[in-house]
Amino acid sequence: MNLNYCFHHNKIFCDMEDKNSYTQDGTVDLRGKRVLSSTTGQWKACRYILAYQALERFAYFGVAANLVNYMTSQLHKDLVSSISDVNNWSGVAWITPILGAYIADSHYMGRFWTVTLSLLIYTIGVVLLVLTTWLKSLRPKWNSNASNLQLSLFNLSLYTIAIGSGALKPNMSTFGADQFDDFNSKEKQLKGSFFNWWTFHTSCGALVATLAVVYIQEKVRWECGYALCAIGFLFSVIVFFLGTPLYRHKSRNAKTCHEKDFIRVILLAFTNRNLQLPTSPSELHEFDLQHYVNSGTRQIHHTPRFRFLDKAAIKESKNAACTVTQVEGTKLVLGMLEIWLLMLIPSNFLAVEMTIFVKQGTTLDRSLGQSFRIPAASLWSFLVVTMLISLPIYDTYFVPFMRRRTGNMRGITLLQRLGAGIAVQAVAMAVCCAVEIQRMNVIAQQHISGHEKIVPMSIFWLLPQYILLGIADTFLMSGLLEFFYDQSPEEMKGLGTTFFTSSVAAGSFFCTFLVTMTDNVTGKVSGKRWIGNNLNDSHLDYYYAFLFVISLLNFGAFLWASSGYTYKKENTLELESPL
Repeated sequence: MNLNYCFHHNKIFCDMEDKNSYTQDGTVDLRGKRVLSSTTGQWKACRYILAYQALERFAYFGVAANLVNYMTSQLHKDLVSSISDVNNWSGVAWITPILGAYIADSHYMGRFWTVTLSLLIYTIGVVLLVLTTWLKSLRPKWNSNASNLQLSLFNLSLYTIAIGSGALKPNMSTFGADQFDDFNSKEKQLKGSFFNWWTFHTSCGALVATLAVVYIQEKVRWECGYALCAIGFLFSVIVFFLGTPLYRHKSRNAKTCHEKDFIRVILLAFTNRNLQLPTSPSELHEFDLQHYVNSGTRQIHHTPRFRFLDKAAIKESKNAACTVTQVEGTKLVLGMLEIWLLMLIPSNFLAVEMTIFVKQGTTLDRSLGQSFRIPAASLWSFLVVTMLISLPIYDTYFVPFMRRRTGNMRGITLLQRLGAGIAVQAVAMAVCCAVEIQRMNVIAQQHISGHEKIVPMSIFWLLPQYILLGIADTFLMSGLLEFFYDQSPEEMKGLGTTFFTSSVAAGSFFCTFLVTMTDNVTGKVSGKRWIGNNLNDSHLDYYYAFLFVISLLNFGAFLWASSGYTYKKENTLELESPL
């Protein structure tokens, strides 16, 4: 008969049968009662969360994928302002996760109830969007600009969606990862696959949206496409709550404000700047392991990076010293911030894909046969298909293959994965530049000047850049999400995940900055804008070359930073059944 020693809250208990054992990480159900590992969590719970993610991303990308075309064709806005508006909206959708994560991690509501509130806000935004595009009085006529009221209501619906979806982003992915027990080696390994399959289901929803919804918007009616998004979202809500009996919830026992710890460590290290550090880290202030066992938290081991912060843990300080674990938590946040800054340029490309690529595609021949024209935004589906093919190959074949050679559970390190994605992005930008040079040559040969003129060049010339960026995102998107989740202090997982979402937001805002700056500077200096309303009389090739150069510089900086990065080391108290 097996004995399975499990850790739960303040005590260690044992169960006589594995199938009746409780989770070792202290997770509970909605009533606060401890849960059985065999009947809750893991993939049985995650299938509802992943199904939700596919449906919700279908709704979100159904709105986002073709939004720049809606603004230029239906609201009659100019290209640069439309790109800026889309990027700013996307930026808000990816920056509001900070608020959602703070509410969940600060013990006000917890992840599940924060998700519930966010879904309600999201629903209001989706319903309002359908009304503003469906009711004749709330949408502009085909030959006139939108009124201030119409624009205000449309923007209100968009930003309500942004707030709702934003608050969901850090909590839903983290909630999914919470379904796996870090104290169980088998479940911990499964958690690594969760992030790959999270990205896979995200891509599934995006693929259907860019094929079906975009086609309906352009070929049937815009309002029908948005109504379809609303239906998909409502189904996602239903699916998520169907899995409620199976979900594991993190216990909310710890009341420490970890954000205050972060500030206190920095201030105390500065106060103790003139004190001498002890020769051995063991002489710094730290509780014994049993303290962390009893409090349901985790001890983080000392690392040599950011040595100046160790002064906050000097025992001889006049002020109450911080623990090594508190200091290391601050070091983790600073280390993630360093990587976050280097993700600014890679995250910029997601905004480029959703805006500039789409408008570039509208200038090319989109005919497929005699009667069918491919919506320009639908070409993004090739990027998604590439990810759908690449992610299972990566998770099923590449990771086990590399694991046998490196001994790393993930096959390669998290930063090696990110570096590979950044490198492929740089290659993709070189291809973008080459294709645009070819487009400009055709324009010159055919003497094309009008912005409505179609360049006699197939839209499938853009296919290689979409495929390359799909490969890059296979490494980057799930890898970046997993990196920030994995490297966050245990009690700040939600806020750690917002490092991922905020990097995407910063990329959107950075894209707005680059486009606006480039448009203004090139218009004044050369008289010919690199990105103008008329892409047939612009220099988009110069802009892509510029992105290629800064991508290479960023890749070099990333290699330098990652070479000195120290990964988190913590006690997980993994106590398994004896064989």
